[in-house]
Amino acid sequence: MTPPMVKAEAVHKRFGRLEVLKGVSLEVAAGEVMCLLGPSGSGKSTLLRCINHLEKINSGRLSVDGELVGYRQVGEKLHELREGEVARKRSQIGMVFQHFNLFPHMTALDNVTCAPMRVKNESRDGAEARARELLDQVGLGDKVDAYPSQLSGGQQQRVAIARALAMEPKLMLFDEPTSALDPELVGDVLAAMQQLARDGMTMIVVTHEMGFAREVADTVVFMDAGVVVESGKPADVLSDPRHERTRAFLSKVL
Repeated sequence: MTPPMVKAEAVHKRFGRLEVLKGVSLEVAAGEVMCLLGPSGSGKSTLLRCINHLEKINSGRLSVDGELVGYRQVGEKLHELREGEVARKRSQIGMVFQHFNLFPHMTALDNVTCAPMRVKNESRDGAEARARELLDQVGLGDKVDAYPSQLSGGQQQRVAIARALAMEPKLMLFDEPTSALDPELVGDVLAAMQQLARDGMTMIVVTHEMGFAREVADTVVFMDAGVVVESGKPADVLSDPRHERTRAFLSKVL
């Protein structure tokens, strides 16, 4: 059988005495779009950062495409990978943050070509050709020479999506990608993400955009206080939630 693209098994994560993830288990199939919903502090963003090994888990297991994240298993023991090995595996996972994190001194084109040239040793001509395709794909073909300061927040976020895609990832993680945007700029970013979903990209999206979750997600997961409260098809979780905590949350956001 084909392994799930992402598999979390009883994942725990603590920051000091604060336990942020309390035994989270879930699976995301290849080509699936999963939306993580829940109040602030529920552990959604921390889970994304653990999947990308930006945070180390305290116990449990996390794997991406059948391989452990950040570790190698020898017998019954897990051995942490060297940072260079972690970085190579991380390059297969695209991540888009709330804030765009673009290099302000680089044009949109240079922001997108930077990682493929430095990490994958792609030629400038090849990287630029791919970057122009990706910027065109997210509706910014006419902004290749613009600097971040010359772009709206929505345009900057779409450059960030193109930058992540330039590494040809097998998985895309989105951490509330529209939360820092003015309402009128949200639609263009969500449209770019919808197109990715149609193209078959595996995606985990932390979002408060319920319309996007309803229309695009294959699975919706509601988290609270570091645990998965319930999960299922969007129509089931959003329209007929089983748990009172889910109903209380949705009553405030729908």
